[in-house]
Amino acid sequence: MIASNKKRTHQDTRSVETKSDNTKVILIQKASGEEEPFILDKLARSLRKAGADSKSIEKILIDIEEWVYTGVTTKQIYSRAFSLLRREKKSFAMRYRLKQAIIELGPTGYPFEQFIGQLFKKQGYKIEVGVVVDGYCVTHEMDVIATQDHMQHLVECKYHKDQGKHVSVQVPLYVRSRVNDIIDKRKEIPKYSELSFEGWIVTNTRFSEDSIKYGTCSGLNLLAWDYPHDKGLKEIVEELRLYPVTILHHLTKKKKQELLNKGIVTCFQLKEDLNALNSILLNDRKQKLIKEELFEICG
Repeated sequence: MIASNKKRTHQDTRSVETKSDNTKVILIQKASGEEEPFILDKLARSLRKAGADSKSIEKILIDIEEWVYTGVTTKQIYSRAFSLLRREKKSFAMRYRLKQAIIELGPTGYPFEQFIGQLFKKQGYKIEVGVVVDGYCVTHEMDVIATQDHMQHLVECKYHKDQGKHVSVQVPLYVRSRVNDIIDKRKEIPKYSELSFEGWIVTNTRFSEDSIKYGTCSGLNLLAWDYPHDKGLKEIVEELRLYPVTILHHLTKKKKQELLNKGIVTCFQLKEDLNALNSILLNDRKQKLIKEELFEICG
């Protein structure tokens, strides 16, 4: 339900004067607790990437601009925009709630690891997920190993339910040492002799400044929700149209979990194996609705 505009009269009215026209900058609260100015264009870009048309975007922006107030959280803005977007078209709304859908892959990190594995697989890689491998000194569990041609990617996944959580510099420090230990061992094994190796850290949240600085300096590939700029996890998922099953509106939380337990973590996998809908005991009407969602969002 859309929140009442009356709520604004009870909120903190702090704002910042800007430029010569004396317009006000609304300060909103990020998931991390930090404040930042509300930028309408940023919301517009997010809606556009979800596939919303210009007319729908304009209607939503007008509503949000009239409603937004200092102290409102990004989550509240997102929820309101999502509700408005669903009125326009369901598939747009599903794509817009991508961040929340990835959070719902939890509470454990394993479905997220499977999801990242599927992202590599969709791009033609042979994948292994959650495997124990020998290093030169000790054994290691790698979340994802993706191999294509003469390149092998050793991927560490960091899933967080809290969107305000940043991956600290300690993570790339230990991932770099683990990857090096595995590479040193595989260089001794003939079947890996023609392979080159790269280390990765993938997270659904963000990296701290130090983790980015050390990670890039040490030769690790870093992938976060919005990093690298315009080539982050969000953009890759949208480009490949490989959405998590948790994005589906007509599946209950319980049924989504049943699919995750079966290793079906993406809408593409479910579309390719529609019999899985029978295995989680869905009636014909519910299956019809979900199939319509799948074909709409997967293309």
